[in-house]
Amino acid sequence: AGFGPFGEHAVNASWIAVQELEKLGLRDDVDLHVYEVPVEYQTVQRLIPALWKKHSPQLVVHVGVSGMATTVTLEKCGHNVGYKGLDNCRFCPGSQCCVEGGPECIDSIIDMDTVCKRVSALGLDVAVTISKDAGR
Repeated sequence: AGFGPFGEHAVNASWIAVQELEKLGLRDDVDLHVYEVPVEYQTVQRLIPALWKKHSPQLVVHVGVSGMATTVTLEKCGHNVGYKGLDNCRFCPGSQCCVEGGPECIDSIIDMDTVCKRVSALGLDVAVTISKDAGR
């Protein structure tokens, strides 16, 4: 899933990247589903669980954009608390949580250090780094 436009990002590069992946495809035995996710807290809370229920995926990759990143950044965890910014509907949860009662952090079960090393070893002209803070 790539995200839609928000803030100064009139076009969200994450959505462009996901569309390109859809054009290229993966292997024939991979059932790839691509979605543009609106940058709206309440929509995400409804849409993502509905997509999980509909597709029962083995792997979900959320692709985002950062105005500060200078590399492809693999996130080790996503945070639930500390959200103070308004979404595209000018809404922010009063609790500053994405999911009420949810865990403070969700750690990826994928070994991002190994992924980073393997991608770097391919010799592509792409810098890849690891992050423990996906931001808010």
